[in-house]
Amino acid sequence: MVIDLDERRGEEPPEEFADARGGEDVFAMLASAAGALVPVDTYTVATPSGRHLYYRAPVDHVVRNSAGALGWRVDIRAAGGYVVAAGSHREAGAYQIVRHRPVAALPEWLTSALTPAPRQPGSPCSSAAELLPRRRASAYIRAIVDGESQAVAEAQTGTRHDTLLAAARTLGRLVGGRELSEDTARAALLQAAAGHVGIDGCTAQEVEQTVADGIAFGQQLPRRIRATGTGKNSEADPSA
Repeated sequence: MVIDLDERRGEEPPEEFADARGGEDVFAMLASAAGALVPVDTYTVATPSGRHLYYRAPVDHVVRNSAGALGWRVDIRAAGGYVVAAGSHREAGAYQIVRHRPVAALPEWLTSALTPAPRQPGSPCSSAAELLPRRRASAYIRAIVDGESQAVAEAQTGTRHDTLLAAARTLGRLVGGRELSEDTARAALLQAAAGHVGIDGCTAQEVEQTVADGIAFGQQLPRRIRATGTGKNSEADPSA
């Protein structure tokens, strides 16, 4: 599996990572919070937008792809995913080995962070809500993310694409209204859809493209939830 650390790309980081310049800083903050050193002594590739750190995946459970679930600008490429290999050249730049070490085992604190809590039958998909900074997001916004994530997680073959696209458009509207960060919306949807990857022909690339398309479309129809300075809530807008 690979931990993909991306650079800032110009946007502001979320409040909990306010001083971060990108994924490498966030990764260091996560390691510090876990009381561990930054686990960089492994096979490492410089990419046009950051770094890829390679680790041996755990043998007792499957780690799925995720985008931003671990932290801002920190993506996971594992079961159902892929990365561009060292030595490759793309329009954006080259992929070059910067640490030619053996691939290390995934550190325990990262294994724990990437191990989902057991989900009880019939319970809602709660992990998506936990991606949101609770001190900034209202319960209503969290409920929207929960509902859309649950719909995606429970979609059946034949309806998965349409369900995921509709959910991405819904969250994309919140992104457009600055109620939700794009990273959080994308991470919630990718995490909810992770269980479909590899089943009945569903691929990680298809999921990621559907999420990107839906969010981009939704952003063109921004939706505001919080009260405005006039004391009125924008939910009064019938188009919301």
